[in-house]
Amino acid sequence: MDVVPVIDLMGGQVVHARRGERGAYQPIHSPLVEGARPQAVAEALLALAPFRRLYVADLDAIRGMGGHDAVIAEIADAHPELEIWVDRGETDPDALGRRAQAGPGVSVIGSESFKDAEALRSACRASGGVLSLDHDANGPIGPADAHDDSSFWPDRVIVMTLARVGADAGPDISRLQDVLGRAEDRRVYAAGGVRGAHDLAALSALGVAGALVASALHGGRLSREALAEALRGER
Repeated sequence: MDVVPVIDLMGGQVVHARRGERGAYQPIHSPLVEGARPQAVAEALLALAPFRRLYVADLDAIRGMGGHDAVIAEIADAHPELEIWVDRGETDPDALGRRAQAGPGVSVIGSESFKDAEALRSACRASGGVLSLDHDANGPIGPADAHDDSSFWPDRVIVMTLARVGADAGPDISRLQDVLGRAEDRRVYAAGGVRGAHDLAALSALGVAGALVASALHGGRLSREALAEALRGER
């Protein structure tokens, strides 16, 4: 199973994401690393296991308040074999097409950033990236067709349940089952709620390809042994 560490960037620092309440996010305090400098936090996470991917949520870019391309490029340069998934809230197909060629990172297309399903389809086609089907406590965010019509989903799909991010509430199993039932041979990733190795095992048994994880890594609830075991089974 793929395990993907997550860093959330805001104001030049890594912040502790909790329940999608972005206005309340504070710089992360982690026993893994001193301070909240993005490069240092990324290095500390990547030292835990032979991760193949890193997920970056550029919250400033998502909110239209700048971005962290230089930081992400520095991490990418330091780890050339690492695939970095980046959600910037980018919606313009031309810009996403340029990103696909020049980076840094593989674009994540978040449904929360779109009001129109056709625009989201165009973004997916142009980016060659990863689709994030976003949800809050009230249900799906973004165009209903993006959630209901799986015909245009790319090969990799994230089921992002923001209300469970940083909440230690467990993965959103029922929503994942729904998406898996329509995903055919696409790789489905769970985001939000993973508490430890038992949740990774449950997700793997469900048929989930991977999980995005942050709090369980910083909190030491996923040991190096558990991470190595999970990653050994990744396709």
